[in-house]
Amino acid sequence: MRVDRFLSNLPCFNRQQVRLLLVEKRVRIDGEITRDPHAEVREFSRVEVDDQVLQAGKPVRHFMLHKPAGCVSATRDPQHPTVLDLIHEPDKDDLHIAGRLDFNTTGLMLITNDGSWSRRLTQPQTKLPKVYYVETEQTIGPEYALKFSEGLYFAFEDLTTQPAGLELLGPKSARLSIVEGRYHQVKRMFGHFDNKVLRLHRERMGPLVLDEVLKPGEYRPLSDKEIEMI
Repeated sequence: MRVDRFLSNLPCFNRQQVRLLLVEKRVRIDGEITRDPHAEVREFSRVEVDDQVLQAGKPVRHFMLHKPAGCVSATRDPQHPTVLDLIHEPDKDDLHIAGRLDFNTTGLMLITNDGSWSRRLTQPQTKLPKVYYVETEQTIGPEYALKFSEGLYFAFEDLTTQPAGLELLGPKSARLSIVEGRYHQVKRMFGHFDNKVLRLHRERMGPLVLDEVLKPGEYRPLSDKEIEMI
């Protein structure tokens, strides 16, 4: 939101007062004086007028987690351990998952308190690829790649999936790249050929690749460079 609108929406200032505050250099965003009425106030910005804090702000946090099998992609669950149980950080109730994984699916998971960042990462419109390593019960035939590239019809949602890329790695293993995150999508895609997925591991989301150093259950903060890649 523009800072002039942010201030005008508060009961203590009208538009004329806001203009004067900006001209008189009495407004600070994240510690920096601003005179620009178009300056942006974000969810995590600290906004001050003179010595009065109008929005305290809070640190933006982004974590990469290597999700193990047998772990629920949820903030709370009465029966099973959750991915947030693996995060040992203050105020972790403010965190949410950017792109869930099934109970026994392993691999890259991103956890943050930045809603706009996670939406950019997960919305189908951005077409950021999600890359999975897949092992199946039966042989993966050449017809799979053709069908996946055309899209599959899911009757339950009454939609056709967006084109997906398949790279064969072995008779029963492949690397699949999709830009959506439909319910059990990968398993349902292979299920079209009556081929059961035995192992599913997410390697990448957009430009972010699972850190090979991280063991299942381990996590680390994202670097500034990694955050800016989304």
